[in-house]
Amino acid sequence: MDVMGDKGTLFETGRFVQPSGAEPVRDELGDMGEAVEETRLALAAQSGDAEASSVLGAMLLRRGDLDAAEPHLRAATAAGDRAAANNLGVLLHQRGYADEAAGWWRIAAVAGSAAAAHALGRHHRERGDEPAAEYWLRQSAEQGHVLGAYALADLLEHRGDVGAEHWMRAAAERGHREAAYRLARALDRTAGHGEETPADNAVAEAEQWYRQAAARGHRRAALHLGAILEKRGELREAGRWYLTSAKDGEPQAACALGFLLRDAGDTESAAVWWLRAAQDGDGNAANALGALHAERGETQTAERWYRAALDAGDDNGAYNLGLLCAEQGRTAQAEQWYRRAAYAGHREAANALAILLLRGGDTTGAEPWFSKAAEAGSVDAAFNLGILYAGRDEDAMALRWYERAAAAGHAEAALQVGIARLREGDEQEAERHLRCAAGGGSAEGAYRLAALLDARRPLEPAHELGEIVHEKTECEEWYERAASQGHRRAQVRVGMLASARGDVVEAARWYRAAAEAGSRNGAFNLGLLLAREGSEPEAAVWWARAANAGHGRAALRLALVYARRGELAEGQKWADRAVALGPTEVAERAGRLRDALREELSA
Repeated sequence: MDVMGDKGTLFETGRFVQPSGAEPVRDELGDMGEAVEETRLALAAQSGDAEASSVLGAMLLRRGDLDAAEPHLRAATAAGDRAAANNLGVLLHQRGYADEAAGWWRIAAVAGSAAAAHALGRHHRERGDEPAAEYWLRQSAEQGHVLGAYALADLLEHRGDVGAEHWMRAAAERGHREAAYRLARALDRTAGHGEETPADNAVAEAEQWYRQAAARGHRRAALHLGAILEKRGELREAGRWYLTSAKDGEPQAACALGFLLRDAGDTESAAVWWLRAAQDGDGNAANALGALHAERGETQTAERWYRAALDAGDDNGAYNLGLLCAEQGRTAQAEQWYRRAAYAGHREAANALAILLLRGGDTTGAEPWFSKAAEAGSVDAAFNLGILYAGRDEDAMALRWYERAAAAGHAEAALQVGIARLREGDEQEAERHLRCAAGGGSAEGAYRLAALLDARRPLEPAHELGEIVHEKTECEEWYERAASQGHRRAQVRVGMLASARGDVVEAARWYRAAAEAGSRNGAFNLGLLLAREGSEPEAAVWWARAANAGHGRAALRLALVYARRGELAEGQKWADRAVALGPTEVAERAGRLRDALREELSA
């Protein structure tokens, strides 16, 4: 057989050779009409021109006219045209004669056709002959055939061969979009597992390949690129890629686009994309629609979408159904849905189920669900376990779970650990945890941290006239943070600090806030401040509130006020109250005042 030259070939679906440098297509029509060119090729083929037969056969094969293409391809193949041999294999494969097709591909591959070698490799892999598949795919890949490189990489990756990345990269560099996407995914995994490639470099390279694949129309690559950009805060570009992917039919991208729009305040547009994603089977989008309708009070519609999410395999659907039923007071149904989600491994559902059981008095049933949720990583469940054990006076176990929740950033758990460390006398560890609690938004944590720092402060000398008052200390700042969050003791303390600085207005503001929130100390101090400012009648009102809440000194102050007014019976009543409330010093003074008033009344 004569040496076969490079002839026009086609390979568009894994079987046709793509136009490339390795196998150039020679059936370009230029400015001539296809019909004219086909006629010219037919005349040349009739005169024995093998090249014309090959190109004409390829043209007819591309058109799907197998019967007309076959004789031309066979004639060109008989004349030694390797491109025709490859395309004859394609034709026979389409007719269902895979083994005969493989025979022609072998002839073309041996003659140097990279496209045929790729097709032959695919043929052997489909039949489970991996050694033969690897041999022919490697022949194709080493000749620069992009599909051969990708197929070889896929085979090697399936076997866990380290050489897979080299060929995947080679295919990606030649423009294969799926190779670029898979290379990016592999780099993502490398970054996640902290392998040899530095994580930042791997992420940057992954982004580059996602971009290449997305630019070539790979919708999953566009989705991942959007996620990278969103995480980095580049929301506008992220939205563009999500939109591109969503328009190409990627439900997850439509769902992600919906969340971006919701966060931007465009709930109506978000709902449109969630609806599109949910209708395509995205459970997360169905849950989002359910939550949207639940917020609007449309519980029946919300329930329908939560059920759709569950049908799509999203366990959040069952959890959300449980929340919906619990809000409506349908406790039995809520428990049913929580259980379904919890048995499927939903940790927050397990925690919610445990809370439901605990509220129903089933402590024994609640504990294992708290444990299951906590072991699965639920921070709230770990904290709840701490509360459960603390209620049983099992302090060591309680502390263990509090520490676990605190390590995950749970502010109230950090507070409990801080309190425990204070009891143990470990101020350094206590401070560390109290800072975590305060920083996480715990008002009690901020107050206790301030108190800890306050106790360490040296006494400051009194300010002389004209001296500039010092800036606020850290402990004062923490007191103020706790006070601004409504912590009554902190409000009283901030008021005291303001009063010490001579800022009567600020002191009164904080005392009043504490008093109105129910603080008896706040009410008492506000009364003192008002009395000093000459507003004794208003002061008496606040002292009465404090005394009625159990403040002995306030009761004594009221007794003195009424005694000075000459309202001896009322004074005696409050003196009796002060004696009962104490403390000892107050009780003694109140007792003497009461006796004096009694003598005066009996005189």
